[in-house]
Amino acid sequence: LLEKMADVSLKEAALILAVVTACYWNSLFCGFVFDDVSAILDNKDLHPSTPLRNLFQNDFWGTPMSEERSHKSYRPLTVLTFRLNYLFSELNAVSYHFLNLVFHAVVCIVFLKVCKLFLDSRSSVVASLLFAVHPIHTEAVTGVVGRAELLSSIFFLAAFLSYTKSKGPDNTIVWTPIAVTVFLVAVATLCKEQGITVVGICCVYEVFIAQGYTLPVLLDTAVQILQGKGSIPFSMLQTLLKLIVLMFSTLLLVVVRVQVIQSQLPVFTRFDNPAAVSPSPARQLTFNYLLPVNAWLLLNPSELCCDWTMGTIPLVESLLDVRNVATVTFFCFLGSLIVFSVRYPGDSSKTVLMGLCLIVLPFIPASNLFFPVGFVVAERVLYVPSMGFCILVAHGWKKLCNKSVLRKVSWVCLVLVLFTHALKTLHRNWDWESEYTLFMSALKVNKNNAKLWNNVGHALENEKNFERALQFFIQATQVQPDDIGAHMNVGRTYKNLNKTKEAEESYMIAKSLMPQIIPGKKYAARVAPNHLNVYINLANLIRANESRLEEADQLYRQAISMRPDFKQAYISRGELLLKMNKPLKAKEAYLRALELDRTNADLWYNLAIVYIELKDPTEALKNFNQALELNPMHKLALFNSALLMQESGDARLRPEAKQRLLNYVKEEPQDANGYFNLGMLAMDDKKDTEAEAWMKKAIRLQPNFRSALFNLALLYSQTAKELMALPILEDLLRYYPDHTKGLILKGDILMNQKKDISGARKCFEKILELDPNNVQGKHNLCVVYFEERDLKKAEKCLVETLALAPHEEYIQRHLNIVRSKIASLSAAEQASLPADGVAAVEEKKKSFENSKEVKIEKKTTQAAINTGQLKNKKRTEKNNMDKETPKKSTKEIKDIEKKRVAALKRLEEIERILNGE
Repeated sequence: LLEKMADVSLKEAALILAVVTACYWNSLFCGFVFDDVSAILDNKDLHPSTPLRNLFQNDFWGTPMSEERSHKSYRPLTVLTFRLNYLFSELNAVSYHFLNLVFHAVVCIVFLKVCKLFLDSRSSVVASLLFAVHPIHTEAVTGVVGRAELLSSIFFLAAFLSYTKSKGPDNTIVWTPIAVTVFLVAVATLCKEQGITVVGICCVYEVFIAQGYTLPVLLDTAVQILQGKGSIPFSMLQTLLKLIVLMFSTLLLVVVRVQVIQSQLPVFTRFDNPAAVSPSPARQLTFNYLLPVNAWLLLNPSELCCDWTMGTIPLVESLLDVRNVATVTFFCFLGSLIVFSVRYPGDSSKTVLMGLCLIVLPFIPASNLFFPVGFVVAERVLYVPSMGFCILVAHGWKKLCNKSVLRKVSWVCLVLVLFTHALKTLHRNWDWESEYTLFMSALKVNKNNAKLWNNVGHALENEKNFERALQFFIQATQVQPDDIGAHMNVGRTYKNLNKTKEAEESYMIAKSLMPQIIPGKKYAARVAPNHLNVYINLANLIRANESRLEEADQLYRQAISMRPDFKQAYISRGELLLKMNKPLKAKEAYLRALELDRTNADLWYNLAIVYIELKDPTEALKNFNQALELNPMHKLALFNSALLMQESGDARLRPEAKQRLLNYVKEEPQDANGYFNLGMLAMDDKKDTEAEAWMKKAIRLQPNFRSALFNLALLYSQTAKELMALPILEDLLRYYPDHTKGLILKGDILMNQKKDISGARKCFEKILELDPNNVQGKHNLCVVYFEERDLKKAEKCLVETLALAPHEEYIQRHLNIVRSKIASLSAAEQASLPADGVAAVEEKKKSFENSKEVKIEKKTTQAAINTGQLKNKKRTEKNNMDKETPKKSTKEIKDIEKKRVAALKRLEEIERILNGE
């Protein structure tokens, strides 16, 4: 009979689906807001690159369950559905909202099936329709993280429906449905914790519905057994056996759940739930008052709010508080319904009992009555309790309809309620369109919640509207003066507005609100993990001042002393120590952080930077590789490990370096540095055409790219395309008029290729204006004088050059040649001198100098690794790649020496020719 009654027709299912779609179609246009940011946007467990096992090791927000900052909400199956969404549409919010809509429709249809167990068909449809349109559900349906409620509810109801089939003919036990029930309870619990409460509903159903007992009958039987006047009936023994199996299964699930959270409750602050840390009787009075508050939201969902924490509901601190009347009234009404449902037999009492069970039992975990939770009121946790509410309303409506006088009125009221609820739901969905709209709608309901002011500020901050954001953050500090987070927000916003003094003052206020530090004592139970960031933020602010680095280090150490497992403190301190030129201590800090989290790619990357500072490229490369193993597309690790491979000079590493740079430019297609270094690798491999293409790509993205411009010009000059180098050098010198090597190269091309002696003179004279002691520029200017047949000036110039570089033998030889020519001209009174000889000498010399400069430019580029900043900071060397010239490797020195020997041999040949004339 039950199965026949519980059948849902296609028309009923279609009606429910149509109503759900009509109420929630506009949710598809909403984005990711509030908790969605942490659960979806910031949750690495959604990414395909994250191992699936992480879903079962981390909490709902992607934090390892073993960490103290974990929320301890273990919902791996819900996260798995998010991951499937990500697989098909990544972070396209439409697909996430659509799946929520579908799940809500499924819950409504399954709920209709449950209703038909206790109500007639028409009343069941009414209950299901009311559930479908109730505005209290917008947080669970339109908020993506509400999917935990939806999924848990599906398996919750399915487990109950399965259990209703466990009674066989002649009151026998059918074990298969019970086994299925236990499995579905476990699945429901893995979607959300309250799924386990369905076991309690099954127990009540078994005793009062399936077996038909009432409280008086149970009491009479118990009294007779205790008095020895009778034995336990066989049917009751069977009932006890089923209940024992259910309770044992539940106990097993609870034990597993406790093991998962490692017997630790999450850390909440008094701002999350003020009553939880209040003394008696305020604590008990407030928690009991919250029950009629939740009931009122079900009865009158006109003013809904996404966040009921902090000062939203003032504490009930006295027995004389008028709000206690609401508490007493609620408990009296609830008590009368319970008495009616368990005392009297009949269908009506059974329906009321099941409605009450669905209201009360699923709400117990969120009631604060047995253990504190991280909120005061949360509309989404009323998703399942509202099912019981809808059953009671439908049952009451049925009673009214049975009275002919009230039939029409009851229908009018029903239509009115359904219509207004549907409109409210449709309108409420738009509040979830963005974080700004959501929190502004909440402020209309409640202006005493500092968290709402903060969240509106965050929404404006994300839009870079710092001035308006600051107003809301300041308002939050006025509403809740002891809110550490609000003062931190004010400080951060002042920093974004470049008001350093005001930022420091705000951080100092936040710091003063923290507990006093006692060495060796942990404060995890008293301090929210994110509040410890006040030390990090303040230290990060003051360390911009070189004279306050020690003060910043002291702040990092304070944070660590309050919480030795505070990973971010070690990371930030490592960065600071590196800045203070203490790489060994920085290494210690990062190794300590790695003890806390070996799966953090950024930590391995930072440690690699430390090893570069310690002049240990082998270890640095190992750590870069470790970072890339954890995150194959870690952009900074890709870029800097490729530079390190290039710096090594090992040709075997070049293919891997190239692949990493290709991956880097795939991730950062607008970063010219990636293309530039691909060009440098191609130059190393003598792939001139490829190198030219990469350099041009870099210049297109960054027209004033100093190193790319020079090295492209250099590439042209090395490949007999000197005239193509000239416009590139013109661009370089337009952006950087003091680029000495560019001036030398341009002068060389003008003198030797275009025979523009005047233009070459200007280049070399410009060099000497910038640096009067530049030997190469001075020497080349001497060559210009020689080309102009001004031998006296050339002689004087070479004498001055030799004084600057007395160890350079070629300058002395050139001076001897010039003096020899002057002497021979005087003796023979010759009218002309062949200038080509010395010009050729200089051309060969400049060829040697240019080959040196190739190395200088390459080395400067590669050396940029050594000035790198750590994670989350763009490396400053990328745009300053030729600012410094590091020491050359042994291999490079040998190459230069070979070229020097060859150049000297050519010089000697030319000198013999000149002397023989």
